[in-house]
Amino acid sequence: MTLEVCRGGAWRSDSDLDEAVCDLLDCLLPLVACPGALAIAQLGQSLDGRIATETGASHYINGLASRVHLHRLRALVDAVLVGAGTVAADDPQLTVRHVEGRHPCRVILDPRGRLPASRVVFQDGLAATWHLVGRGVPPLAGAGAHVRHLELPAAPGDIAPATILAALAAEGLPRVLIEGGGITVSRFLDADVLHRLHVLMAPLLIGSGRPGLTLPAIDTLDRARRPPMRHFVCGEDLLLDLALADAAPPAQQTEGTGQAGQQHQQAVGHGDRHALGGGQADQAPDQCGGAFAQPPSGD
Repeated sequence: MTLEVCRGGAWRSDSDLDEAVCDLLDCLLPLVACPGALAIAQLGQSLDGRIATETGASHYINGLASRVHLHRLRALVDAVLVGAGTVAADDPQLTVRHVEGRHPCRVILDPRGRLPASRVVFQDGLAATWHLVGRGVPPLAGAGAHVRHLELPAAPGDIAPATILAALAAEGLPRVLIEGGGITVSRFLDADVLHRLHVLMAPLLIGSGRPGLTLPAIDTLDRARRPPMRHFVCGEDLLLDLALADAAPPAQQTEGTGQAGQQHQQAVGHGDRHALGGGQADQAPDQCGGAFAQPPSGD
């Protein structure tokens, strides 16, 4: 079998492939074939846009297929970044477990150094972990040898998303997944530094709780963001893949740089196989890959 992949992620095969394999290629090749720096964010939420209840319960809003998709994203990047609130509430591992692949570097954004060393990511040693803090915050006492203290040259309340991505790219981690929580993802989206946003919507209504995205208020709908979007079926959930074309990479990277540059393919081809929706392989790719439908006009 010969599989031809264009620079942006469009593809074609000289032999018939299973529909599930085609869907998986449609969904993930835009990430695999996009060279250089990449900033992608992921949110799992209910139909009414909640990522947790009022008490913070979130396990599990999305189904197993969505968790497999998330682990594939982790295996396709150099680093996975979460805010201190996510680590405090969920105590996640942030490793690749549902698919074959290399664990990404775990980057914990903790500007004020408020997290305790007892959190799993600071103790388990399963993956390199960076504790990203503001100027003047001391190293975390009691953390494992796998934890690196990285102080950014900004006050704790002034660390900009672009500064974070530039610092990671300078350290050899140009491909970053911003996984949560909602406040952290919202900050990166509002700063226009994301290339893509994956939203996994589960078929449930929570009715109240913590919102996924919180952006500055707008007065009229002409100021709303309307990015090109694709959609895929992901188990019982719906995956929305938004291309944020206006995002600018934090630093110029050459193709193949970064720890994930030569190790993408395993995560695409392994793990539980599940439908991810459609897309025509011979459509023209956009700037960073994939065939996108423009949002419909009108109601």
